[in-house]
Amino acid sequence: MKRSLALIVTLASGFVLSAAAQTPAAPAAPAGPAKIAVIAFQAAVGNTNEFQRKAGDLQKTFEPREAQLKALGEEIDTLTKQLQAQGDKLSDAERASRAKTIDEKTKQAKRMFEDAQNDFQQAMGEMTNTISSKVYDVLATYAAQQGYTVVLDESQQAQQAIPVVLWASPPTDITRAVIDAYNVKSGVPAPPAPAAGAAAPKPAPKAPAAH
Repeated sequence: MKRSLALIVTLASGFVLSAAAQTPAAPAAPAGPAKIAVIAFQAAVGNTNEFQRKAGDLQKTFEPREAQLKALGEEIDTLTKQLQAQGDKLSDAERASRAKTIDEKTKQAKRMFEDAQNDFQQAMGEMTNTISSKVYDVLATYAAQQGYTVVLDESQQAQQAIPVVLWASPPTDITRAVIDAYNVKSGVPAPPAPAAGAAAPKPAPKAPAAH
């Protein structure tokens, strides 16, 4: 199902937090003054080359199902308009038959949409959890190499009654550094930039409304 990467990252945020919570705890830091860094972990995962490329591939795999759903929605709209235009000229039995056909197709479209949405979310969750785990490993290695004793995730502020990070100076934010380190380790090149004048990706289609 075709979606913008921004929408995909938003959808994946819940999976990112879940995966991060399942990662093993980092080894105990040596005694001494704390050296603290912050990271936007969701953004780090969502902006890796690997995530963006795989998210794009996932979009493409769902395009045929989107096209099928769009065609069915257009068919329902056409049938509905025909019934509205011709209703007073049809017999009661014919009107009932056409209305039943529209209702059945609407229910079919809803099932198709829900199935595609569930399949997309499952595939997205599996992909995101896998990449999140690998990003965490890179984060742990980078933090140890740089001598950080604590890394705070500012992605979780919305889930906390009290913000995790109120303020941080730019040098303490390691989000970009972790993204770059991960891209080097993964060896995945950045996805190609959209062609000039290319249309923006469309949002996921909605199930046709019942008529």
